[in-house]
Amino acid sequence: MVMAITTSTAAHMSLASVTLEVADLEAARRFYTAFGVDRYISLRTSEAHSTGFRGFTLALTVAGPATVDGFVADAVDAGAAVLKPAAKSLWGYGGVVQAPDGTIWKIATSAKKDSGPATREVDEVVLLLGVEDVKATRQFYVGRGLTVAKSFGGKYAEFDPGQSSSVKLALYKRRALAKDLGVPDDGAGSHRVILGSTAGTFTDLDGFTWQAAA
Repeated sequence: MVMAITTSTAAHMSLASVTLEVADLEAARRFYTAFGVDRYISLRTSEAHSTGFRGFTLALTVAGPATVDGFVADAVDAGAAVLKPAAKSLWGYGGVVQAPDGTIWKIATSAKKDSGPATREVDEVVLLLGVEDVKATRQFYVGRGLTVAKSFGGKYAEFDPGQSSSVKLALYKRRALAKDLGVPDDGAGSHRVILGSTAGTFTDLDGFTWQAAA
């Protein structure tokens, strides 16, 4: 499949922040500080109803397997559940954990062997939205002013993060994302995540809410 790279003529927009809605704010703060990812997200209290798969994951890309193991261990020590133990795969090495607030995190590296000691460094953070129609949602976001950096047909799309956020936005088929995370794809209610927008408030085709960034 040929990778397409497209741009938008609309006013540029970017993902400025990611806010997780949690039931216990102080407990979530303790967890994310111990996990080591608190600088990438914001938290706010919400009792919004949600069942099953919330339709997204946050993915950390790190340097090597030892660093993956370190992040997974820290998450588990802080109260996370392991959904997929860290292991080698065709693409590298990675594992999946679920935070006490319900958010699913994937920690992975393309390296199958360590070239140095474990670190606490994160090379990239990606917010992956599981959507029903990648092409339609990609075009929706292009119309809103996001710039596509990579696109693989109807399977995956990734947007240029710009200068506003340390988190990159990407789209993946909902069923494929759930399978990759090791969870059923059914779910209902709130996504429990708010995306900060540099260009106003809106809701996308799959119900993900964007609010004007402060």
